[in-house]
Amino acid sequence: MPFPPFAPSTRPLDHEDRATYEWQLWTPGFDEHAQERLKGASVLVSRCGGLGSPVAYELAAAGIGRLVLAHAGDLKPSDLNRQLLMTHDWLGKPRVESAARRLRELNPRLEVVAIPENLSESNAERLVSEVDLVVDAAPLFEERFAMNDEAVRQRKPVVECAMYELQATITTVIPGTTPCLRCLTPSTPAPWKRQFPVFGAVSGTVGCLGAMEAIKLLAGLGEPLAGRMLMMDLRSMRFTTAKIERRPNCEVCAHLTT
Repeated sequence: MPFPPFAPSTRPLDHEDRATYEWQLWTPGFDEHAQERLKGASVLVSRCGGLGSPVAYELAAAGIGRLVLAHAGDLKPSDLNRQLLMTHDWLGKPRVESAARRLRELNPRLEVVAIPENLSESNAERLVSEVDLVVDAAPLFEERFAMNDEAVRQRKPVVECAMYELQATITTVIPGTTPCLRCLTPSTPAPWKRQFPVFGAVSGTVGCLGAMEAIKLLAGLGEPLAGRMLMMDLRSMRFTTAKIERRPNCEVCAHLTT
């Protein structure tokens, strides 16, 4: 599928930017204009836990200008095996504040907006409207559906990341062009629950790949997973990519055209 039309605003680079991002500027197909696109871009990460933490960290490291983090709740001991933006001294405190603190330590030029809320029908319109692109790293389908439906309505691209046990998937949603989340999963799967088996290395793997997919979309680099799904089984280290189609009767995106 051709690269989707997408043009975030740009911000000029300064000497410090050039020094910081020098090595990635050597990448074929990526130049100063692409880095300016990253600097001018704003991304919403829905949950900055096991999956969203590496997404946010790698986006900050790559020079994204603004990150909006939506994540409710306080840090628990069971979070520490995978939520890499959290630290032991932050137990009992808001997760999203720890995430913002760690990201600013990595990149002091980054603007971080820390929202102590999970995405929902009540805040999705506001949060999605503030950004160029959304990365979905939420575990609950209620949050993911609210994000998907609003992103489709506003025609904002979404990098859809998910994992369970030692398996993970990624796809990119371009409203009006590719399947949306509701095409793939019309309703919450019956057996789904909030707690599930997870290694930090699995959520970290898919989080890093999701961050790279977002970088590609924002910078106009490479070929996105638009209309394709990458599926990973880390138990056997098998990686496959499958073509996916829009659902003609999808109640969220069927009426959209490119």
